[in-house]
Formats: sequence, C-alpha cells, structure tokens
Amino acid sequence: MKALFNDTVLAESDQTEVVEENHYFPREDVNMNYFKKSDKEYTCPWKGEATYYNIDTGEDQMENGAWSYEDPKDAAKQITGYMCFDKSLVTE
Repeated sequence: MKALFNDTVLAESDQTEVVEENHYFPREDVNMNYFKKSDKEYTCPWKGEATYYNIDTGEDQMENGAWSYEDPKDAAKQITGYMCFDKSLVTE
C-alpha cells in the first residue's frame, strides 16, 4: 500500500493494519518530514483520542490529511503509533 499526495510518496508499506476500511501504516514506513500536528481534536468511542496532522510537501498542503492514535483504547491496540491517511491518498 502507498499513501501519495500528488506525486509525493508519504508512506509505503506491506504491513498495514486495516481498521474500518482504512489502512494504518507503521510509523517507520511514513516520511514524517511532510507532517505537522494539527489543532483538530477528535475522540473515537472505541479507538480513543486521535492526533491529526496537516500535510505539507513544500508544493502542496492538505489540512488534517492524516491521523494516528498514540495511546488507543484496548480494542485498537494494534494501531498504536500507526498513521492513517485520507482515503483519497491511499492506493495499492
């Protein structure tokens, strides 16, 4: 799986975790140079508190285009430290 923003590869992995039809990428497979934490707040009833990120490739920007659960609830422990992307950015 890949996460692409226009021509920029944000993440690439064959070890994604699928939750609610979203692919979560291991942090080590994500190029964190393109991400800055956002002010957006959201708490999922079963996953916990999400951390959102704005994407900035230097040429293009997307607000809240990625998120993670740094300390998810027990039901979602498999995505601890993984990042998820807006579905429009994910391709096989």
